[in-house]
Amino acid sequence: MKYYPYEQFKNDTNHLLEKLRGFDPQAIVAIARGGMTLSHALSEGLNLRNVQSLRTELYDSEEKRENITLFGSCELEGIQRVLVVDDIADSGDTLKAVMCHLEKKFPQTTFHVATLFYKKTSMYEPHYWINEANEWIDFFWERDFSSEPS
Repeated sequence: MKYYPYEQFKNDTNHLLEKLRGFDPQAIVAIARGGMTLSHALSEGLNLRNVQSLRTELYDSEEKRENITLFGSCELEGIQRVLVVDDIADSGDTLKAVMCHLEKKFPQTTFHVATLFYKKTSMYEPHYWINEANEWIDFFWERDFSSEPS
């Protein structure tokens, strides 16, 4: 398990912002909960207020479920470019399910995906990612603010 501290998050987010400048998204869809912290930071860096979210459930702690469940909806009518944000492309199941849902519902919209981490074994490769993951990532927002005793 690798701890991912705030300082690395800040540096990686700034690097991700540099990569995103050419895409110029009009909205962000955060995949809750993992993508919410990064989505907020990216929205500040891009000066973009249209941040929406979809919630998925695929993991219970570190245990992967059989099926993914998707909750919520987004209002993206008339929006041409949307950035979908998650913390990691692990198995790729979450990103694949979210992208299939969004692309089916909004076929005229261009979607790009950004993550902090990408596993080469993932079935879905984000358009933008910063770090390759080879082990479980313990994000600072999971550890530092946990209600569970450490």
